[in-house]
This record gives sequence, C-alpha cells and structure tokens, in this order.
Amino acid sequence: MTEPCPSCATPSPLRFEIGDRNRRLSADVFRYYACPSCQLLFVAPVPANLGDYYPLDYYGGAPSRERLLRAAVLERYKIDMVREFVSGGRLLEVGPSYGAFAHLAKEAGFDVSTIEIDPDCCRFLRDIVGVDVMQSAEPASVLAARTGTFDAVAMWHNLEHVPRPHELFAASARALRPGGILLIAAPNPDALQFRVFGKRWTHLDAPRHLTLIPIPLLEQWAAAEGLITEKITTTDRGSLEWNEFGWRETLAASSRNRYLRFALRIAGSAITLPMMPFERSGRRGATYTAIFRRAS
Repeated sequence: MTEPCPSCATPSPLRFEIGDRNRRLSADVFRYYACPSCQLLFVAPVPANLGDYYPLDYYGGAPSRERLLRAAVLERYKIDMVREFVSGGRLLEVGPSYGAFAHLAKEAGFDVSTIEIDPDCCRFLRDIVGVDVMQSAEPASVLAARTGTFDAVAMWHNLEHVPRPHELFAASARALRPGGILLIAAPNPDALQFRVFGKRWTHLDAPRHLTLIPIPLLEQWAAAEGLITEKITTTDRGSLEWNEFGWRETLAASSRNRYLRFALRIAGSAITLPMMPFERSGRRGATYTAIFRRAS
C-alpha cells in the first residue's frame, strides 16, 4: 500500500494507522505514510471532514483582552526571536488564533497582518487586537498575490496543519522582501519522544497534524526558494516547553480514567528533567524553530 508524497510525489509506504488519540472525537482511523525520498510523514487521504476535528475549545475557549495579555506574557520569547533578525517593518502571521503573538508584534512596532480561517478569531483579531485580518482557508493563495510584501512571515505551529506544506512554504518565502525572514515552528519527526512513543506520541496529533516535516526537508525547500538558513533550534523556550508537554500528555492519553491521567501527567513532568540532556543535543527536541532569510 503506497501513496504519492505531497512534496516530491515519490510512492510512499504505509508507516502506521492511528485514531484521534488526543481528543477522541471519533472512532476513525488515519493512515500515515513515510516518504522514502524526502522523509516527509503525511496523512492520506486527508479527511474530508477535517474541520470536525477542531472543536470550539481548540483555540482555548472564549477570548478576552485579559486572556490575550496573559498569553502575551508567556509568548514574549517569540517576538524576541523575531527581533534578533529584523527590527521592524511589515509582519505577517499565518494562523494566529486569537493573536497573542500578533499583539506582541504590534506592540514592538511592526505593521501586522494575519491570515486566519476561524471567524471568531478573525473578529477578535480585528476588533480587539487591532491588526489587519485576511480570512481564508487557503493561505498560500492569499500570499501568492503578495510577492515581496513582508519583512517577516511567522508560522507558529501552523505548517503541519495544511495538506500541501511545501506550497505554503514557497508562497511565504516569495512574500518576503529582500532581507526579510521566514519563521517556522513545528513538531520534529526526528524527536527522541517520537522514537520512544511512535504513533502514540501526542505531537503527532492525528488527524490535525497532516504532516511532520523533517528539518533537512525544510532546508531543501528554503534553498529552492533562495533563502539562507539563519537559525534552527530545538532548545528555544517554546521548544523546551513542548518537550515537557510531550512527555506529560503522551502518558496521560494512555488512560481514560481521570485520576490515573492526573498521576500520569505528574509522572510525565518528572521524566522531563532526566531526559533534558538527551533532548537538548542533536536536534532531538519535540519541536523545532527555524528562521530563514531572503538575501538582501
């Protein structure tokens, strides 16, 4: 049983089947294939009812300005990472949810635009966060009309949710001005946790994560678009937090008993510290953050 890789079209064998282990919204089983050429891991077929797997609480419940400000405190490291490489100008965030990062970027002096699919998020972004909003389920198509527009494009754990990530990556790269940066944060298929847990790993998040993109493939896409690799890390603050989340929630998902789940979360958090030296070396963290630059 094979499926063509959505990135390079190579016939790819079935690697495993898994249900919605994280949220248990249906009894459906999803097939993940592994490309022997570019190493992309992908779901096929993409569920026709994919939107049903994003419940109303997926974005964290009803938003408020107070919740926005609390989230922004926790996400300040994100705008600090961007400002290492670009100090201002036009910034686009793809998939901002309720906009904690967009708020931080606006506060930092960027002219902020966003592309978001969820209508409630769009209203909040426009009315409360006060940034430009383009509502669309096809961000690559939106970006295709904005070549050379932005000084920064950021996708914080968004690229893995689209069925053709290479197309969105390419459109984002082409939307950069000379000297502009493209920032991608995503789950890491070379993570130590994935090797330990396999298809039960919480960061697989079937079927919402349609692909897991290895770092070398991301670098190939960047080179094909004329981008220079500035930084790739699995040890930034966000990635380290996702490490703990991975151990904790993967163990918790193995039980439906709420008391046992609570105990398993404690055990998962306890594992984090002794595993830290292994996850901090060799790009084996649960997630990565990659920054590429359009040559000046």
